[in-house]
Amino acid sequence: MIDDAARAQTMAGSPPGDALDAGAARGQARLGGLARQLGLRSATAVVIGEVIAVGIFLTPAGMVKSLGSPLWLLIVWLVMGGMALGGAFCYGSLAARFPQAGGGYVYLREAYGPGVAFLYGWMCLLVMDPGLTAALGVGLASYAGYMISLSPFGIKAVAILAILALATANIFAVRLGAWLMRWLTLLKLGLLGFIIIWAFALRLGDWSNFTPFVAQRAGSAGLGGAFAGGMVGAFFSFGGWWDLSKLAGEVRDPERTLPRALALGVVIVTVVYILTSAVFLYLVPVERVTSGETFAAQAGEVLFGRAGGTIFAAVVLVSVFGSLAGVIMAAPRVYYAMACDGLFLRSVAAVHPRLKTPARAIALQAGLASLLVALGAFNQIVAYFIFVAVLFIGLTVGAVFVLRRKGGGTAPESAHPAYLIPVYPVTPLLFLALVGALLVLLAGSNPTQAFLGVAVVALGLPVYYMKRRMKAEG
Repeated sequence: MIDDAARAQTMAGSPPGDALDAGAARGQARLGGLARQLGLRSATAVVIGEVIAVGIFLTPAGMVKSLGSPLWLLIVWLVMGGMALGGAFCYGSLAARFPQAGGGYVYLREAYGPGVAFLYGWMCLLVMDPGLTAALGVGLASYAGYMISLSPFGIKAVAILAILALATANIFAVRLGAWLMRWLTLLKLGLLGFIIIWAFALRLGDWSNFTPFVAQRAGSAGLGGAFAGGMVGAFFSFGGWWDLSKLAGEVRDPERTLPRALALGVVIVTVVYILTSAVFLYLVPVERVTSGETFAAQAGEVLFGRAGGTIFAAVVLVSVFGSLAGVIMAAPRVYYAMACDGLFLRSVAAVHPRLKTPARAIALQAGLASLLVALGAFNQIVAYFIFVAVLFIGLTVGAVFVLRRKGGGTAPESAHPAYLIPVYPVTPLLFLALVGALLVLLAGSNPTQAFLGVAVVALGLPVYYMKRRMKAEG
């Protein structure tokens, strides 16, 4: 989903004393006043709804063309789905241990100290979250513009209105945001399911498109390079499942619900990706594949005739809208957690006394994202920080090992069995190995972007030390 945001718009070491501060921070976070209102269905919908965006309509084209084999396409989805599931088990374990708002911010704070956690929050607040929100908003508006002929100004206006509308819904009630998330996810899955059933039931494609099933077709890229490229594309198509953990402070029975929702959501996404890729390949022969956009358009034409482009634009619009809703629902909890720890504006830690939502944190994210939409500066900004975002994901999973050694946690003692990770320590080690390989690929493909992203995030250190000094003096 990280990469999906940009695609949507295109297609249309801590200092001494930190341990004491971390303990104080845990107390602040627990006293925040957020109401636990989200159940398993809503939590699972957040995972599915945020992850499935526009990537599934674009990624299979490049994977099919370079891999040149249906079997290897299936293997890439299964391997990356397995990797995401392993990561979900790790995040589920951490969420069960620290069921607080903030997700990765909380786990990084508990494992490595507030300094590392602040840098993560700094990146989320200033770059990734507003940038992703803006990119998804403009992507959604671009598909709407394809259907009703919007001007460039109109596209920006629709994007800002969508962001503000979803933010307002989440400010007024967590349950309202969850209700929207559930129905958008059901609509998204229903539309994709209809496409799959429609194609196969009416025999609109050709099963010969799957042959040869194992051997690569002539003209395909070398298997090693194609597999590596497919893994990178698939990783970003799965991006966003970890954001559910940011809502841990508002999930009922979090020690049980969060691990289950993360695992169930990833499994459903994997099945949807495999079936959707299969139906695209069934409808469009590999030799006709030129790009993701044309691949989706060709499939739409086979399915629905001349109206295929418009119908597919509507399907993608719903898909992107659901992903945007998920980001707006989950992301502000990081700024809220930072403010509860005294590492950000105290006012952002305020919970609305009647609505029981972090209203100011949500408004802050929506305001920054709307500003980026108006300025038109977000795609390149997000691209510079993908390397750092993946690095923080690796550090978060690595926290599983650190915290097992350190002990501690805020969940009741009876919930400790939920901390178990299947096939530990193999599961987190495999995930970290794949993340390491991905970081090497990202740094190798664009070392300047990776270096600048790290450098800008590191600029948050002076801000962190200044904030600590102000906190100590005040």
